[in-house]
Amino acid sequence: MRNTVRQELVARQLDEQIAARFPVGRRLRVLDVGMGQGTQALRLARAGHTVTGLESDGEMLGTAQDALAGEPEGIRERVRFIEGDGRDTGVHFLPGSFDVVLCHGVLMYVSEPDPMLAGLARMLAPGGLLSLLVRNADALAMRPGTAGDFGAALAAFDTDTYRNRLGLDVRADRLGALTATLAGIAAPLHTWYGVRVFTDNVSNESPLPDADELARVLAVEDRAGRTDPYRGVAALLHLCGVRG
Repeated sequence: MRNTVRQELVARQLDEQIAARFPVGRRLRVLDVGMGQGTQALRLARAGHTVTGLESDGEMLGTAQDALAGEPEGIRERVRFIEGDGRDTGVHFLPGSFDVVLCHGVLMYVSEPDPMLAGLARMLAPGGLLSLLVRNADALAMRPGTAGDFGAALAAFDTDTYRNRLGLDVRADRLGALTATLAGIAAPLHTWYGVRVFTDNVSNESPLPDADELARVLAVEDRAGRTDPYRGVAALLHLCGVRG
């Protein structure tokens, strides 16, 4: 359920920002950096947009390609997948090539994110949208604290690193620092949301509830992700910057 909540909320928020910035019916050029299994890439392609997915993990890339193979021809022809690193976008694309750039769940694996973010901003055409999904460093104590691991919660106050559910030691980002970075790369923060305020401690193996209960879960997460002070303690932050 954790992944369903993440993907559904990010989709709603992204669609909201796209609708607010671009004319209805316009086919956008989308770059999805670190696309993983291609969930958002394929969803946007189904909506009529031209999508390029960049993924460095060969296994993930294969999963996305398998999913694409099951789509109708009209969708397949709008999608291109490339094996590559998000830090090397300038090797693959010209500046200003995209209307929307997604970078979801990637920055936590990048020790020095600022050069990568600057490269992503250069890929945007004027007025383009940069969508970032990051781990919230200002709320790292929430997961262990609500799980009753108070020693880990205390330690989390003094760090911006954590061990994820894959067992990897990775880093988190702070809203204030990313706001300053986006301003410095000419893609200032336009709006931000919280993602997974209440469901972050759900087990990865937890099955989805029935449709009515899932709708309630999504409704409360959607509301919390837009409302202070709840969004500030979300596990993930979804930041939307706009290229000047």
